[in-house]
Amino acid sequence: MKIRKIIFPSILLVVFLFASCGYRNPYVYTGPDRDLYITTWHNRTNALLLDAKIYQSLVRWYQKSGSIKVIRQKEGAQLILAGEIISIDLPSLAYGAGNDATEVKILLTVRYILKDIESGKVLMEVGKEVWSEEYKVGSSSSESSDNEKEALKEIIDDLSEKIYIKTLNILSTQR
Repeated sequence: MKIRKIIFPSILLVVFLFASCGYRNPYVYTGPDRDLYITTWHNRTNALLLDAKIYQSLVRWYQKSGSIKVIRQKEGAQLILAGEIISIDLPSLAYGAGNDATEVKILLTVRYILKDIESGKVLMEVGKEVWSEEYKVGSSSSESSDNEKEALKEIIDDLSEKIYIKTLNILSTQR
């Protein structure tokens, strides 16, 4: 009986401490509903479908928010996210016997902007951002290609996550 009298108040105290500490999950936006139009990014590279992969990744991240809805038409949207893929480079990092590359780094250069359509205010603008990821050159061209695709997928997901988090932080401070 004494243990119950001690444990229950202790549990309540812990719950109240966590509830009042001001912790906010940075991956969740709980503000007013907003409609976001994401343009297809202009792709200046020869990497086919790179713009579509970025678009799909961004949509997946924004679907995590119950209050930000990605819409297909600019009409009716309060926010617009546009971007451009400026370049993609694959410099070799390490060489093995016979001067063959053993490790390569993908450098993806992008720029993007988030704008409030109603007010015309630019909420976020990144003029040039370089993302990189290293990958091993495989023993076959197929293996190397798979490694490159995986590294590029990682870059795209990290880029989309960063844009999503920055958007949530910006919108949370505007309330």
